[in-house]
Amino acid sequence: MNRRSALKNLSMSLGYTVAAPTIFNMLYSCTAETNTWSPLFLSSDEKYIVTHLADIIIPVSDTPGALDVNVPQFLDIMYHDIEIKMNQDIFKLGASVFAKKFKSQFNSEVIKGKKEQFETLLAFYFKISDDATEAILAEQKLPIEKITALQMDNYVLYQFLLSVKRYTLFGYFTSEKVGEEVLNYDPVPGTQIGCIPIEDLPNGRVWSL
Repeated sequence: MNRRSALKNLSMSLGYTVAAPTIFNMLYSCTAETNTWSPLFLSSDEKYIVTHLADIIIPVSDTPGALDVNVPQFLDIMYHDIEIKMNQDIFKLGASVFAKKFKSQFNSEVIKGKKEQFETLLAFYFKISDDATEAILAEQKLPIEKITALQMDNYVLYQFLLSVKRYTLFGYFTSEKVGEEVLNYDPVPGTQIGCIPIEDLPNGRVWSL
């Protein structure tokens, strides 16, 4: 499978059929200046939230982090250009609920939040029991019309958080920098060999698509 086919499949797994050249244009349009880009879809508060969450999901270590490959801007472009109106609205509602929960927890506006506070709140929603996780995922599969008023805040909040997680992984692993510098990369790939143990791969890392 080549890189373009893989990107198309990734986009379909998120619920869309997006032409691969469109995704490539989005990836390459992201500026290298992570702090200076102007959002197309996100508000300033939402940009701040997404930036912190992406940094927590894939922090910089001995490999680049999500912010090194402009994941927040990628999410912003995807929501502006690709996502349907209903998903855009749910994202906005979920981000608003997250900001309210943040203020309630820390007595501070989310725009003034510190990374450690975001880590604490994110852990509260994801470091939960297996039964709670199963219940949340089952609820997430329901159409919004089936969600009661009492469930709505929790529903849109997890829709928002899971969307940020999906796009962080999507944007990170389809970025040129990660494909060439983190994963095993061969600009002229040879024979495809499937189903081999990851420990048999160079550096124990999968091949770039």
